[in-house]
Amino acid sequence: MKSRQSGITLIGFVIVLLVLGFFAFMAMKLVPAYIEFFGVKKAMSQLATSGNTQDLDSIRRDLIFKMGFQYVDDATIQPKDITLDRSGNGATLNVNYEKQIHFIYNIDFLLHFDNAVQLRNPSM
Repeated sequence: MKSRQSGITLIGFVIVLLVLGFFAFMAMKLVPAYIEFFGVKKAMSQLATSGNTQDLDSIRRDLIFKMGFQYVDDATIQPKDITLDRSGNGATLNVNYEKQIHFIYNIDFLLHFDNAVQLRNPSM
């Protein structure tokens, strides 16, 4: 009686390694952008709970200062990406930006990030 061997061949193993390597390389390119976005969200929530609802320029300055502590790159978010929407008796801080990440050859990833927080009214 012949025994059958089962398992993966060398060529199959190399193909599996190539596919896993491709996705690992993709993750190495994308994960830092998402970590940076979570830093932006944390800085926005810190600003929202501080209760400082001054003019837009001072809010932008404070937010950029707080994002420096969250390791957010200075070139990531421009002042035009930070908007303030005052409606009713509250204000909403919006950050809306895009980040382009080079992948391989002429392939880039274009990531769109958008977050909004309700600013706390200092009179409350």
